[in-house]
Amino acid sequence: MKAQERDTLLQSLKGRFETNQHRHQRLIWAPVQARLEQTPSALKSLHHMESSGGEPDVIGYDEATGQYIFCDCSTESPSGRRSLCFDGEALASRKENRPEGSVVGAAAAMGVTLLNEAQYRELQQLGEFDLKTSSWIATPDPVRALGGALFCDRRYGRVFVYHNGAQSYYAARGFRGLLRV
Repeated sequence: MKAQERDTLLQSLKGRFETNQHRHQRLIWAPVQARLEQTPSALKSLHHMESSGGEPDVIGYDEATGQYIFCDCSTESPSGRRSLCFDGEALASRKENRPEGSVVGAAAAMGVTLLNEAQYRELQQLGEFDLKTSSWIATPDPVRALGGALFCDRRYGRVFVYHNGAQSYYAARGFRGLLRV
């Protein structure tokens, strides 16, 4: 990453951090920035999150590991990560009308993990997300073994978890990434 790109990304992250203090009460920016500057791979992942519309922000701090937790906090599922089926197996099973890729593959390429159901529900405590879209989440192996995958959204003031065939994809369904730094 070029110095100018890094500086622009850090400015965006700092601005979002300062504007959304409710997401990370009792945390201050300087130590977060210091950690980011020491971790080029994290900056690269955050750049991918930012450039695909995720609006990443700090949502927590893990005292046991000393890691800051970043998550996509865009109001709707990130626009640059939609119309993807769930994983490589699902992508390979599509013979016609194949999507461009899978969420599991895209997340791995970005260096992030998919939110699980508990993490998605925790994110929803920090704001109202996916009111018009939905987001794939990490799917338990027994569900995936039967051909399914899980996704979530927020409707009627509640968070819902649904299932779909892993090979399906929709223009209004993407995924949110989680990054520990």
